[in-house]
Amino acid sequence: MKNTMKRLVMVVVCGVLAATGVSAPALARPAGTAADGDIRARIAAVPGMRLLGERPGAPGQTVLDLSFRQPTDHRHPGRGSFEQRVTLVHKSVEKPMVLYSSGYDLGSSPQRLSEPAVLLDANQITTEQRFFGTSRPGGADWSTLTIWQAASDHHRLITALKQLYRGSWISTGGSKGGMTAVYHRRFYPDDVAGTVAYGAPNNTDDQDDSAYDARLERLGTAECRAALKSAQQQALIRREAMTERYGRWAAEAKATFQTIGSTDRAFELAVLRLPMMFWMHQPEGSCASVPPADATDDALYTWVAEVTQLPVYTDQTLQAFTPYFYQLGTQLGYAHFAAPHLEGLLRHPGVQDVRSYVPRDIPLRFQAGAMADIDRWVRLHGTSLMFVNGENDIAVAEPFRLGTGTRDSSAYEVPAGNHHISIGGLRPADGERATASLRRWAGERAGTQS
Repeated sequence: MKNTMKRLVMVVVCGVLAATGVSAPALARPAGTAADGDIRARIAAVPGMRLLGERPGAPGQTVLDLSFRQPTDHRHPGRGSFEQRVTLVHKSVEKPMVLYSSGYDLGSSPQRLSEPAVLLDANQITTEQRFFGTSRPGGADWSTLTIWQAASDHHRLITALKQLYRGSWISTGGSKGGMTAVYHRRFYPDDVAGTVAYGAPNNTDDQDDSAYDARLERLGTAECRAALKSAQQQALIRREAMTERYGRWAAEAKATFQTIGSTDRAFELAVLRLPMMFWMHQPEGSCASVPPADATDDALYTWVAEVTQLPVYTDQTLQAFTPYFYQLGTQLGYAHFAAPHLEGLLRHPGVQDVRSYVPRDIPLRFQAGAMADIDRWVRLHGTSLMFVNGENDIAVAEPFRLGTGTRDSSAYEVPAGNHHISIGGLRPADGERATASLRRWAGERAGTQS
C-alpha cells in the first residue's frame, strides 16, 4: 500500500512526471568508448560519491545507484551533512548529460529516461530532493528546505560530475520537477546549457488565485463544467453516504486522518479540488464519465474516489510528502479554489489552507518574495529555457512567461493536453522547433562555473 499511496500523492499534488519516457527515435551513436574506462570505479572516485548498487540496464547502459554527500546548510558547510540519493544512467562520457528531477524522491524507476535524454541519446542523472525519501538531514530543523539550498545541491553535484562528463548538460523535470529545474537556473544559470520544464506552475502571488478560477471557467464545454459542479454538489449533499464509504475504506486500509483532522474534512477538501484534479489528469473525452445527478451513491463515490484519489489525504500517504507541503507553505504557494456553487454545503472554513496538510508542530512562515524573484529572473535574465504546457492543464493557470530580457527561450502548448505532456505531443511544427533547440543546446557547452 505504501508505494501505491506515494505514487497517488505525486499525481494529486501536481508532481507527476510530465514526460519521463517517449517513443521518439534516439540519435544513432556508439554505446560507449574507451574513454569511459571502468565507469563504476571512476564514479566511485568522485569526492563525496558512494556507490550503493547497480540496476539492470538496456544494452549500452550502466545504471548505478549512488549517494552524494551534501552539506545540510550550504551557507554553513561545517554544520553537518546528509547523503543525497541519485541514480546514474551511463552511456558514454562523450555524450551529453541530462539532469532530471521529479522534485520529490527517486520513485520506483529512477533509471527511466526523460524525454530530453531519449531525444539526445544522453546520459541521465536522476536526483532525489533534500528532505524527500532517504535524502534527509538529521534532526527536526526544516529551515534548510529552501529552493536555494536545493539548487545548491544540484550545483555541487554538477560541479563534481563535470570532471567526468565534460559535454553539454541539460536539465529537465515535470511539474514540481520543472519548477525545481527553473529555480536551479535562477541561482546557477551557467550550470547547464538549457532547461526543459514541463507543466511547471509559477505562483507569483499566493494571495491572488483568480487566474485558477478563471481558467476553470474556460476549460472544456459549458455542459462539462456544469456536470462537474453538479457532481461536487451531489457529493456534498450526500456527504454522510460518501464519508461512510470513505471511512469504511480507511478502516480496512488502517488509514487515519489526524493531520487533516477527520474523514469529513478530508472528503470536503477532496471535493473542493475535484475540478482541478479532473482537468489535470483525466484524458480527453472524460466529460462523458461524469456521473449525472441521479447516479447511485456507489457510482458517485467510486467516481469521486478515482478522480480525487481519496487515499492521498490519509496520514500514511501525507507523511512522505510533508516536505512538499512545507515548501508550498513557505515559498512555492498553493492555489485555493472559489466555489460559490457549493454555498451552504461546506462545513470547514480554511480547509484548503496548506496548513491542513502539515503537522502542527512544524512551523510555516511564508516568504512572499521567493516566487516573484524567480519570475523576474525568467522575464529579465532567463536564457535557454523551454516551457511545455498542456492546453487543458489547470496547474499552469499561472505559467512561466518570457519577457523582454529572456533570451533563446520558448513556450509551447500541447493541444488538448493535460498535466501529462511531452514535446512529442506538440503540433508538428512546434515539435520540430523544440527538438531543434534542444539539440542545439546539447551541441553547445555550458558556460563557465560561477
